[in-house]
Amino acid sequence: MFKVLRFAKDKWYVIIFIILLLFVQVYCELTLPDYTSDIVDVGIQNKGVEYPIPEKISKETLADLELFMSEDERLIVDKYYKADSNSSNDGNDESDQNYVYNVDIASLTDDEFDELKAVMLLPEMMTTLLTSDSDEAKAMQGQFAKGVGLTEEQLEKVDLLDIFRQMNEVQLNGVLTAIQKQLDQYPEYMLEASGIAFVQKEYEKLDTDMNDYQMDYLKRMAVKMLGIAVLALIVSIVVGFLSSKLAAYVAMDVRRKVFSKVMSFSNAEINNFSTSSLITRCTNDVQQVQMVLTIFFRIVVFAPIMGGGAILKVINSAASMGWTVVVAVVAVIVLIAILMIVAMPKFKIMQKLIDAMNLVSREILTGLPVIRAFGREEYEEERFERASTDLMKTQLFTSGAMALMAPTMMFIMNVVSVLIVWVGASKIDMGTLQVGEMMAFLVYAMHIVMSFLFISMVAIILPRAAVAADRIDEVLNSKTLILDKDDAKDIAGGKGEIVFDHVSFAYPNAKEEALKDIDFTAKAGQTTAIIGSTGCGKSTLVNLIPRLFDVTEGSISIDGVDIRDVKMKELRKKIGFVPQKGTLFSGTIASNIRFGKPNASMEEVKTAAEIAQAVEFIDEKEKKYDSEVAQGGNNVSGGQKQRLAIARAIAKKPNIYIFDDSFSALDYKTDAALRRALRQNMKDATVIIVAQRISTIMQADQILVLEDGQIVGKGTHEELMKNNEIYQQIAESQISQKEA
Repeated sequence: MFKVLRFAKDKWYVIIFIILLLFVQVYCELTLPDYTSDIVDVGIQNKGVEYPIPEKISKETLADLELFMSEDERLIVDKYYKADSNSSNDGNDESDQNYVYNVDIASLTDDEFDELKAVMLLPEMMTTLLTSDSDEAKAMQGQFAKGVGLTEEQLEKVDLLDIFRQMNEVQLNGVLTAIQKQLDQYPEYMLEASGIAFVQKEYEKLDTDMNDYQMDYLKRMAVKMLGIAVLALIVSIVVGFLSSKLAAYVAMDVRRKVFSKVMSFSNAEINNFSTSSLITRCTNDVQQVQMVLTIFFRIVVFAPIMGGGAILKVINSAASMGWTVVVAVVAVIVLIAILMIVAMPKFKIMQKLIDAMNLVSREILTGLPVIRAFGREEYEEERFERASTDLMKTQLFTSGAMALMAPTMMFIMNVVSVLIVWVGASKIDMGTLQVGEMMAFLVYAMHIVMSFLFISMVAIILPRAAVAADRIDEVLNSKTLILDKDDAKDIAGGKGEIVFDHVSFAYPNAKEEALKDIDFTAKAGQTTAIIGSTGCGKSTLVNLIPRLFDVTEGSISIDGVDIRDVKMKELRKKIGFVPQKGTLFSGTIASNIRFGKPNASMEEVKTAAEIAQAVEFIDEKEKKYDSEVAQGGNNVSGGQKQRLAIARAIAKKPNIYIFDDSFSALDYKTDAALRRALRQNMKDATVIIVAQRISTIMQADQILVLEDGQIVGKGTHEELMKNNEIYQQIAESQISQKEA
């Protein structure tokens, strides 16, 4: 994942902001189950009573509670409960039973609340037991009656609290000590439940409408939950938007960097990567990185934060069912491990299969005319079918593994849900757990399981993205062999004279040199032609001039300046290069001719087309220079394509023209007319022509004869016909002795 994130490092501040928002979202989503628990346990079961101690209490009831308190505990109560200024008495008349004391429990600190609760719960439970009609209370009342010498008949006729009020301090302390020893054995939750019942009864005594009180509590909780849910929604939307925008930006930036890197490649680096592989790396691989970045924050980062938060909630929960979550997590981990072991190898080879698929598709589509001419359709269809089938099988396997995960995870989640409800029900029956707490625990458990599910899904996707990131890095980190020097300079004005000074060249990793000791000068205003058998190094020689390759030994200079000391951009501005294969781009005829000089006027475009002998077929088209050119120039013939490529170089008006076997698709008449136009319009330029036909180069000022990468002849046509055997053989194979 760090490989993928490395592409987004310049947007680190966005990443940090998204992570902070995710913490806010997790906090909101983990808070909602607590509110749900409170609605069930407090709002429904306790009628909206939140605390086991009353926020308001009558003077009479408070006096009853203080019967069961020590002097120090009474002081604590007096510290917190203050007279209500809105009660019916000013407090001077102690006989007024409507006198009310208040405490703002919400404003108390945790320590203050615990201090007050500690002195209130036992007296509240004791008061409840002495006045309640429940079986448990009746048993307690019977024990007390026996202790003070009352029969069951007398117990029904007296108020036990009145008996406590009539006892002296010694008697009261003795009875209280005995009762409190018994009450101390009660668990905390029973004391709190008794306190809640006491508070409800006290509020009813003070004429509080408990239905309204309950609805007020439920409304407050509903508003809080709605606010938190809306906040979580907004944060989730913002996170999704920022994640998608960041992923789109990174994908754009990576594509730009990869494309820019490829554009800076020399032919040596391009040969290290197949065209289909470079296309895949610029498209599919970048899409993999973008997809992972899009889901990274919403799943990869969000899931651990959510899972960790839910685990903390479970640990701090009073449910004591953490072992059920452990069972679920172990089951999920086992499932993930199995899928990783089984499916991971397939994900790692999927990108290579996509490469192979693209390679086969590109070869078939590019070579379709040849395939049809040789009747190889069935063979190529079978080859495509094999590549497609291999990819399909791998995708079916990985898709099947992913499809198996979802129902298995749902089964685990449902089993865990049943287990939690089963265990929780027994705890609720024993009184050690409340319904709302079990519901909250169930939600937290599902959050934990879902977090592991998300992590497992990403764990399967990430390796594929990691492979894609590695493949992109291979391009970005590949060493560019031909670079501008730090002190590279511009070429000053000059005529464009080219000097090869004992140049030798070998392709990377080649055992033999392709060119050996090439030494000649191509003067401005002259035409230098290069001829030789196929594979003798003609194209390699001219490719050294624009630095598509760099020389191994010797040097090439233009106007006395070594081309390695010149900025490549400036060097190539001086050159009009027409390659062997005339490549055109989608657009119009005019846009293709203007390719080397975008600001060329229409007059310049027409002049270039006229020199290149392209006007004839251009004028035949309905839209003339605005006629559409298909991708790769597939809607024009080979000869037309070559003439447009030549016109493109002419429109640039450079100092140096290089024609690499650019006249081979032209008929003899067009070839002669084009060469005649070139001589008339390029008198001051340096022209280098690579050709196979003697007729194309007969008028050249200098002809170089290449054989096995070496110059074996140099001179004019007449000179070579006299003293160069290889040139003589080429000439005799093409033209008659009289023509020669």
